Amino acid sequence: MKKWAFVSDFDGTITKKDFYHIVIEKYFEDGKKLYKQWKSEEIKDIDFLAAVFSSIDQEEDIIIDDIKSIEIDEEVPSFIRKVQKSNGDFFILSAGTDYYIHHLLNHHGVEGVKVFSNEGYYKDKNVHLNIDSGHPHYSERYGIDKEKVITELKKEYEKVYFAGDSEPDSHPAKAADLTFAFSQLQELLKNKGLSYVNVNSFKEIEDHLQKKGILD
Repeated sequence: MKKWAFVSDFDGTITKKDFYHIVIEKYFEDGKKLYKQWKSEEIKDIDFLAAVFSSIDQEEDIIIDDIKSIEIDEEVPSFIRKVQKSNGDFFILSAGTDYYIHHLLNHHGVEGVKVFSNEGYYKDKNVHLNIDSGHPHYSERYGIDKEKVITELKKEYEKVYFAGDSEPDSHPAKAADLTFAFSQLQELLKNKGLSYVNVNSFKEIEDHLQKKGILD
């Protein structure tokens, strides 16, 4: 069994803004109405994202430039390297799509990171999702069941640490050995009676793991 893994959500955790917000603001005015329907649970998460990502109507180079413009926590690339140097594996677990995640990781020179997310691809001026209902990680609501992924990783690793910021992250938090909670996830986990560490940056996570002797 491997020693440990660090698993992080992407949008709003590694990045400072969700990609769907950028798309709605720049290209999809009707997305604001759709956002309200999603938040009131009239439509599923994956249906909301599929509608937003397929409403961009731009050439791929423009979409990639938009992705590269997404601001990330500046400590993340060095944090990932420190995890890898400390005999840990780093994973990204996202209910968005791997399409923009891979572009942004490449832009920041991040290597050796496996991404668990909904498969995405560019076609006809938009980003489309390829959801496989037969996949072992399939979720009808999110496309990917984050808790299942963490549960599987726990069979491979002695310890699995997780970081997230929003409602979809409250499910894998139940399975992780320790969760670092950003933003609204803090209140969600508190209400569920789950233990977590309050954080606002990856520097705070790094400090915590160094004090525990997990990070070199």
